[in-house]
Amino acid sequence: QVQLVESGGGLVQAGGSLRLSCVASGQTFSRYIIGWFRQAPGKEREFVASIMYSGESTYYADSVKGRFTISRENAKNTGYLQMNSLKPEDTAVYYCAAGNAVPIIKMGSYNYWGQGTQVTVSS
Repeated sequence: QVQLVESGGGLVQAGGSLRLSCVASGQTFSRYIIGWFRQAPGKEREFVASIMYSGESTYYADSVKGRFTISRENAKNTGYLQMNSLKPEDTAVYYCAAGNAVPIIKMGSYNYWGQGTQVTVSS
């Protein structure tokens, strides 16, 4: 079992930045691929970014490429999502997830989920 807790969400103006954190407890953090997903009101949850076990590879949705950066510190059991140049369309609840399956862009590849943190970007 892995427990995930996200933090760092909030209200920010368009063009601003936020850094989300995902702290894990339970099993060895480095054994899992970490993904970030988001869900806007009335929309399906969508893939944002993921990072492999030791951070050797990262993947991004086209909508956030060049603006968001995913990273992890296995020694701290923590994953991060640095979000820059935020847009109103980035407004959503952001979820951290951990898993070992592929494809990494699919929700079903992740076994464990956090409770989510709200990000609101005002225009």
